[in-house]
Amino acid sequence: MELLGKVGLALGGGGAKGFAHIGILKALEEYKIPIHKIAGTSMGSIVGALYCAGYSANEILKMLQEEKIWNWFKIDILKGGLVNLNGVKEILRKHIGHDEFSKLKKPFYVAVSNLNSGKVKVISEGNMLLEWIAASCSIPVAFSPVTINNDTYVDGGLFMNLPSDPLMFDCDTVIGSNVIADSKVETIANAKDVAERVFNLSIIQNQRISKLHCDLYIESKKLVNYSMWDFNKFDEIIEIGYKAAKKKIERDLLPQISEIESKAND
Repeated sequence: MELLGKVGLALGGGGAKGFAHIGILKALEEYKIPIHKIAGTSMGSIVGALYCAGYSANEILKMLQEEKIWNWFKIDILKGGLVNLNGVKEILRKHIGHDEFSKLKKPFYVAVSNLNSGKVKVISEGNMLLEWIAASCSIPVAFSPVTINNDTYVDGGLFMNLPSDPLMFDCDTVIGSNVIADSKVETIANAKDVAERVFNLSIIQNQRISKLHCDLYIESKKLVNYSMWDFNKFDEIIEIGYKAAKKKIERDLLPQISEIESKAND
């Protein structure tokens, strides 16, 4: 797959829906499509960091199966949100073993939203890897914000949910994995549904432009049937991501590669 050149992978946010990224990575591995750089937002930053640390898609899945998912989150009502992300940092520290971007096996970018400046920030270096991932995952109101150097940060999805921008100038091919589809929702039953829908609509707006920067864009409409809180359904969500990726690779990417190879042999 050297014909693709340097490949960057953008993994979007979406809470539990982000488990679909594991299935997408599994499909890319099966087709031997190398990933040289990853940019992640929210759950995409967790999956992306683990992959850049050297874990395969199946190894990340095994990690989810062995670590009780609710151990990742701890109740913290007094600090601006319902839940903090200390559990996430502890589990990532356990499996990654360090806190430095430079020690990852692949370049990694994480998108966060700075509430003070009202702007997105993309981090790719330094020794606060786990803190920046926690910040990127801090869904406003639901999770406690993260304070770094006197600035307050929340979920990167607020401004850049599909972080293709950090990859487009340095990669020959950009693959985007989006888990919040621009689709109609049939039922909004309660206050939690309202809050989730409002947040998702803001995300949908900012990722419309990010989609245009992707050479291969992967999304499954089936994920609209899942909530960002469906952490216990990770097996189903991973399978949806896997099938969506296989379909897109076989339909859109492999024919392009075959055409390039054919021209090269003429």
